[in-house]
Amino acid sequence: MKDKQIEKLIKAEQARQKKAINLIASENYVSKDVLDALGSELTNKYAEGYPGKRYYGGNSVVDKVENLAAERALELFGLSPEEWHVNTQALSGSPANLAVYVALLEKGDKVMGMSLDQGGHLTHGHKVSATGKFWTQVPYGVSKDSETLDYENLRDIALREMPKMIIAGFTAYPRMIDWKRFRDIADACGAYLMVDMSHIAGLVAGGAYPSPFLYADIVTTTTHKTLRGPRGALIFAKKDARELNKKIDKAVFPGLQGGPHMNQTAAIAVALKEAASPAFKKYARQVIKNAQALAAELKKLGWRIISGGTDSHLILVDVASQGIGGKEASDALEAAGIIVNKNAIPFDARPPVDPSGIRLGTAGETTRGAKEKDMIALARKIDRALRRK
Repeated sequence: MKDKQIEKLIKAEQARQKKAINLIASENYVSKDVLDALGSELTNKYAEGYPGKRYYGGNSVVDKVENLAAERALELFGLSPEEWHVNTQALSGSPANLAVYVALLEKGDKVMGMSLDQGGHLTHGHKVSATGKFWTQVPYGVSKDSETLDYENLRDIALREMPKMIIAGFTAYPRMIDWKRFRDIADACGAYLMVDMSHIAGLVAGGAYPSPFLYADIVTTTTHKTLRGPRGALIFAKKDARELNKKIDKAVFPGLQGGPHMNQTAAIAVALKEAASPAFKKYARQVIKNAQALAAELKKLGWRIISGGTDSHLILVDVASQGIGGKEASDALEAAGIIVNKNAIPFDARPPVDPSGIRLGTAGETTRGAKEKDMIALARKIDRALRRK
């Protein structure tokens, strides 16, 4: 590389990643093939529009790239192209979620989403997000006793507030989600059911976590977490008389963005093919086994695990119960070579900048080959770092 400053920084980041133990729940490690596609000449092509309906010439190749990515996405999740449509152009998860709002809602409509401090995402209607500024969030959360979803309470809220859309799927909720219960609640109040499976998409693809597609109207996902692809997003829409698929496409382009990043689309296509392999199914199961082993050992060492455990790749640990703030815990672990993120826990009394918890995820270390015994050793290392032993 001629730009030695950037080359030096890239090498420094490569070294950092190689050295660190990565427990960031929203990060993973892509293959060389994904990196090759992401850094390819497809970067040079402007492809505003959709396959066969572009606004520039020279799209004969990138049309095939986009169509292939869509075909692989549908095939990976066992979806019929007669029943489902997928948009591969959204640049990341937040823009993908915003596109759904723009497509299906009028300004001010009520959206029922999980509170940020209880495990929801900013784009599920939080007030600091555009989704909370232009639409009205009807928040829901977890039971104070079990720290898990209370579906009867969700139903009561939905019937009282009558939201236009209900969002299921979270950024910091470790337990299995009952998609059918969400569908029943959405039907009871006449709402769209949108599932944001960004964190668990790879687990769903690998058959290690129940699929939401039997019940959802819209499914969004990032491609860079458990799915182990480049940073990007997919929006799946049910094909029926409501024409959700056409509304979604119009919301993405021309509604919110111009030309797609075709190098990104190609890299997503590569990752989708990798996720369809038998090896990936084994990987997805191992991710959950590792998370459960890590949670169990931390619990054994005296740390309070939110909801008592995990059914996914994600673990929330209450460090404040041991007299440690989330920021302090994150900093102490980074000093020990373990990367996590500070995170609010349900009913957190501490501020977001220094919450009561930390969030751990096992997708990245599982990609590197970690097994349950490694997680047990890692839990002990975490314990030593936090207790300054």
